[in-house]
Formats: sequence, C-alpha cells, structure tokens
Amino acid sequence: MKGLTISLLASADSTEIIHHKLEPNTRWGLEPEEGWIALEYIFILSGELKLLTNDGFTIYKAGDSFYRGPVTEHYLFQSIGTAEFLYVTSQPVFHRYSQVSKDLVKLAISIEQKDGYTSDHCGRISKLSMLVGEQLALDSQQLLRLNMASFFHDIGKVKIPLNILLKPGELTEEEWMIMKSHSIYGRQLLEETKLPLLKNVGEIVEQHHERYDGKGYPYGLTSDDIKIEASIISVVDSFDAMTTDRPYHKAKSREEAISEIIRCRGTMYAPEVVDAFISIQTQMN
Repeated sequence: MKGLTISLLASADSTEIIHHKLEPNTRWGLEPEEGWIALEYIFILSGELKLLTNDGFTIYKAGDSFYRGPVTEHYLFQSIGTAEFLYVTSQPVFHRYSQVSKDLVKLAISIEQKDGYTSDHCGRISKLSMLVGEQLALDSQQLLRLNMASFFHDIGKVKIPLNILLKPGELTEEEWMIMKSHSIYGRQLLEETKLPLLKNVGEIVEQHHERYDGKGYPYGLTSDDIKIEASIISVVDSFDAMTTDRPYHKAKSREEAISEIIRCRGTMYAPEVVDAFISIQTQMN
C-alpha cells in the first residue's frame, strides 16, 4: 500500500525478517488464513503503532513487541507519525505479497490519473473511508478490508477502453454498460491474485456503486444486502468526485457536495453512513 515501504532483511528455513516503514497514519494488518500456522512477531524500532481493540486502542512504542502463533483474529495497526518495525514470520510471505501489492498500487494510481484524478486520489479515498469506518465503530476485520478496498475500488477500470474512460462528453447507452462493468472487473482482478486478503475485499470493490434504494449497479442490491464497507466507499468516492476537477465537470464546493450527499441520504446512500460522514466533516471544520 501507499505509505508503506518493506524490505526483506534475512530469510532461512522458511523464516523471514522483514523491515517495515509506515508513513504517518498508515494502516497495516494481520488476518487469519486457512492452513496458515506461522508464528508472526512484530518488534517496534521507532515511532508508535496503535492497535484497535474492543476496548479502544493499545499503543506500542519503540522496544515493544507483539506476536501471535498462529494469527486467529484480525489485527489492524495504525502508525502514529512515522513508525518502523521488524516483522518476523516462520512461513515465507515477502515475495508472495510484496510484488503483487506493489503492482496493484501502481496500477490503481495509473488508472486514477488516466481518469482525471491526481495520484493521491486513492489515498484520499482510503483515509476518509477509514475515518468514517472508525466513526461507525467497525471491527478490525471490517476496517482492514475497508482499508484495502477503498484504495483499490476503481482498479477494474484498467479493463475499460480508454476511448470510453476518457470520453469528455456523455456516454452512449452501450458505452455506459461497458463502463459499469469496471466494478465486476475489479473483483475479478483482486481474486486473480489468489491472496486471501485481496480476494476477500473483491466483493466490497464490486459493490461500491450499489445504491441503498436498489438503483445502483452491477446487481441492484438494496440496503442491508450491501456490505457496509462498500456503502462507505460509495459516499466518500462521490464526495471526492464532486469536489475534484475532472475532464467533464468543474469541482463543486465542499458545502455543495455535502448538501448533495445529505439530499441523497436514504436513496443513493445508507443513512447511517451519511450521518457518520457528516459527523466527520463537522469535526474537520
């Protein structure tokens, strides 16, 4: 993910020692995986990490450690300032995850730039989505998947022809049907990695254009049939789209965009998500 730098320091007999550097407010997590029996150990070198727990947060500082063997729950860490730590695992993961993740990050950023956004669009969506998720008191598993899904939400656009993706005018009905396929393509791309975490966020990516009233796509899901993480991305992505200059429209003001989201509360957007989003916006004033 953007904001995360990792390097393999040593490996032997399936054990790996991996250095991690997290930029401020970057999230990193562990999740259980079927058949995975590794010991996973974290040693904080500098900075601080906070771990979401049922009782709030636990803070880990330089010299502190955390381990599980094997991981049986979801754990989501967030850096406080810049943080560095050693991650030791008794089963190899570095090459399995690092290259695929790097390639997907580059792909996601390149697609957003082609679609008329700046390179930090994915990061903005992820950051604001996580604030809304925390406001809604999502659990660690939901937050971990929201973190990934919000960053990769539009990755399926890589399969959309550029003449449609970059068309400055209104799309024809046929072109619009092709464009709407990007959410399905996104799920397929993530599932093709065969990485459990990315496969698990594919369904969220596929649903992020569904609407609370059932008039969204690709499947016309309604209210509780839509994953809460997808409902969050829907609101945040709409807000960012409205407040960003694009090839086919000028940016609305922040106030205009918020008013539009409130107007669509209960139709396009889940009411509880809109309420949490507005609460976050109020706190940011």
